[in-house]
Amino acid sequence: MGTHAITMTTRLRNVMHWFWTALHWVVMLLAVGAGLAVFVMIAVTSCDVVLRMTGRSIHGAYDIVRIAGAVTIACALPYTTAVKGHVAIEYFFHKLNNTGRLIVDTFCRLITIGLFGLLGWQSVLFGHSLRQSGSVSLTLEIPLYWVAYIIAASCTVTMFVTLHNLLHPGREMIRP
Repeated sequence: MGTHAITMTTRLRNVMHWFWTALHWVVMLLAVGAGLAVFVMIAVTSCDVVLRMTGRSIHGAYDIVRIAGAVTIACALPYTTAVKGHVAIEYFFHKLNNTGRLIVDTFCRLITIGLFGLLGWQSVLFGHSLRQSGSVSLTLEIPLYWVAYIIAASCTVTMFVTLHNLLHPGREMIRP
């Protein structure tokens, strides 16, 4: 192997290391976003319940909780995938030999990458249509297109986390 090939291999390793490190931080940033959205849901719901006891309520509480719920689910998805926190059907998986497990695991991860790629793309298109139509929430009239873009971004990140899991079997990207 020539010096040029070794240099290219080293550069590729450095780029891939940088990519996985950046992906790790994006996943963590989205997890913080999910946590903040949960906090918003708890705060708004709690305040609304207390205020309802006094005969008042928070105008638009339903809109805020609904949007925060969508953001929570979308932003938590990459982290859950990175720590391999999804429910798995272990019973059938353990009945297979090592080769069978490898084949089924690879097939499932490739399907997952494809589905999240498709979901991300469709979310972008849906976000564009929401933006063009001027769709807003019912009470507070908050524009909704950005929620679809967050879902698209989270699906894209989840796709890359699944690729990491495919290329690094047996290792979580993030240890919980």
